[in-house]
Amino acid sequence: MKHGKKYAEAAKLIDRTVAYEPAEAIALVKKAAVAKFDETVEIHIRTGCDGRHADQQIRGAVVLPKGTGKTVKVLVFAKGAKLDEALAAGADYAGGEELIPKIQNDGWLDFDVVVATPDMMGVVGRLGKVLGPKGLMPNPKAGTVTMNVTQALADIKAGKIEYRLDKTNIIHCPLGKVSFTEEALLENFEALMSAISKAKPSAVKGQYLRSITLTSTMGPGVKVNAVKY
Repeated sequence: MKHGKKYAEAAKLIDRTVAYEPAEAIALVKKAAVAKFDETVEIHIRTGCDGRHADQQIRGAVVLPKGTGKTVKVLVFAKGAKLDEALAAGADYAGGEELIPKIQNDGWLDFDVVVATPDMMGVVGRLGKVLGPKGLMPNPKAGTVTMNVTQALADIKAGKIEYRLDKTNIIHCPLGKVSFTEEALLENFEALMSAISKAKPSAVKGQYLRSITLTSTMGPGVKVNAVKY
């Protein structure tokens, strides 16, 4: 992959042989972000888990104390009083069975998170092939299958993110925007790392977190010292 001049200049700021302390790594990511838009700061964590085994899966959610810097659109599947509650609590879209053809046939996916009450999961399950591959399927572990719709919406709008292993046993998450202060990004980093450290499956042998890399959307990666996690 060929990178432009700006990327090459930014990459010179970083010593790829060094695993930096988190605060230093964040400062470098901010310095190396040269795009014209407010880039997202991302974290990529390579784990020692084998996600093919159910007892080594990692999936959960954490509210980033300083938010994500992104306006999140939430779709809620609910009925009756819970549907009214969802709309009152700030859901961007809410409904039931009538939304299935819109998503399945019309390809409507103008939302970032899907929340469902448990009694709607039979309906939502029919969308598994559409929502599953996009990581949008509601899940109790992520707090997106719940009767407490108001709390779920408040958390998501405040900066709740989901973390999970991908097929290569890496966790990818947003940490905020380049425009955030270093202190805000560090606070989000520590909150996420604390949650992931606690989520360590007991079946994992050897090193749990093998490498941590921070990067901005268009910038070079910066290695973080993973030892204390």
